[in-house]
Amino acid sequence: MNAEQRIAVVTGAGSGIGRAVALTLAGAGWTVALAGRRASALEETAAAAAPGAAVCLPTDVSAPDGVAALFASVRDRFGRLDLLFNNAGTFGPRSTPVEDLAYEDWRAVVDVNLTGTFLCAQAAYRLMKEQDPQGGRIINNGSVSAHAPRPHSIAYTATKHAVTGLTKSLSLDGRPYRIACGQIDIGNAATDMTERMSTGILQANGETAAEPVMAADDVARTVLHMAELPLEANVQFATVLATAMPYVGRG
Repeated sequence: MNAEQRIAVVTGAGSGIGRAVALTLAGAGWTVALAGRRASALEETAAAAAPGAAVCLPTDVSAPDGVAALFASVRDRFGRLDLLFNNAGTFGPRSTPVEDLAYEDWRAVVDVNLTGTFLCAQAAYRLMKEQDPQGGRIINNGSVSAHAPRPHSIAYTATKHAVTGLTKSLSLDGRPYRIACGQIDIGNAATDMTERMSTGILQANGETAAEPVMAADDVARTVLHMAELPLEANVQFATVLATAMPYVGRG
């Protein structure tokens, strides 16, 4: 490995924010391991990057063995890890009231958003602690839903609140090993997941209204800034949102 080479893992890299962040990192000279469940989508991301800047490692982040294999592959290929962008997530069933949410649907959201985030953070932490030179950075993708929920979003909202707890614990436990951990809370980036924002989404007052969105590339530039700070500095929490979205004052 080139001594100047910086290695990143981006989960959920096949689309949306994950793809935007992976391409922005690659454009800034990082070598990026693309993780996600759909190999074809990862290959599309890799094809949009410079030759050799990205490697596809299909992974289900909710599967412990799959996560272990992902980070073992990164260690074997590159010898170290400098950044994990812990991004993979799912909203779950849309507009499902609390009383109608099936256990299986609740569990599916928890498995990806919470357990998957933990498994990837744990594996990255182990690698960063053991490597020489020691240390690295973990950036967790939270959400503005880590602060204020939307109607009928109990599984997503609960897991995103839990991600904040993970971020704080990782920040504390990583101090002795030069492992920095921060969180980016994103509101209404234009992705497949937020496509319905432009046609109308349920508001806290019971009305349905269209909401403004922002480009995913605007989020990616913020992640790049967080990633390229020296390990002596950390953005603990950053909120990036469409300027006019109904977040401040939601409800």
